[in-house]
Amino acid sequence: MELDLGPGAQCAPCIARPPRWDRARAALVYEAASRRIVLDLKRSGRRDGLHVMTGWMHRAGGQLVAEADLIVPVPLHYTRLVSRGFNQSAWLAQGIARRAGLSCRVDVLKRRRRTPTQGGLSAKARRRNVAGAFKVSDRAATHVHDKRILLVDDVLTTGATLSACTRALKQAGARQVDVLVLARVVRETDVTI
Repeated sequence: MELDLGPGAQCAPCIARPPRWDRARAALVYEAASRRIVLDLKRSGRRDGLHVMTGWMHRAGGQLVAEADLIVPVPLHYTRLVSRGFNQSAWLAQGIARRAGLSCRVDVLKRRRRTPTQGGLSAKARRRNVAGAFKVSDRAATHVHDKRILLVDDVLTTGATLSACTRALKQAGARQVDVLVLARVVRETDVTI
């Protein structure tokens, strides 16, 4: 929202389709200036600004970080991880964990199937694309049960991926799932009076 309406205030899209996660914070708005930073990390694997980025995220999500029991990154499918050679969400999650002195587990969530890239898909198509794509690994389930999980990703666009991950974590018994991202896509809304 353009103005801080105080605790408990919700935007119209969140009222219409409540997110699965409990709380979310973003360090940056995804726009012209932040786009280069995000894409250099995501597509080129540039880590030179990682310390600064995780600092921004830690500041933006300070309360979420302070209350978390475990930090978990959004996973890539193993074939994409092998071809790309890195998971930028894992780098961000590990950086935040180091700053906060918390545990980060990259093995908690697994992507069951390779999904096409979300770029260019509508919100509905994005939700269909990732439906059922994530699960909590059997050996990590005990680390999730009754815990407050901080789920970390690079960009929140429609929330489809983060919702699918949150669903898997809550099905495995997570008490709370909060989301922390580097950047958030903000779309203009039309409020007709």
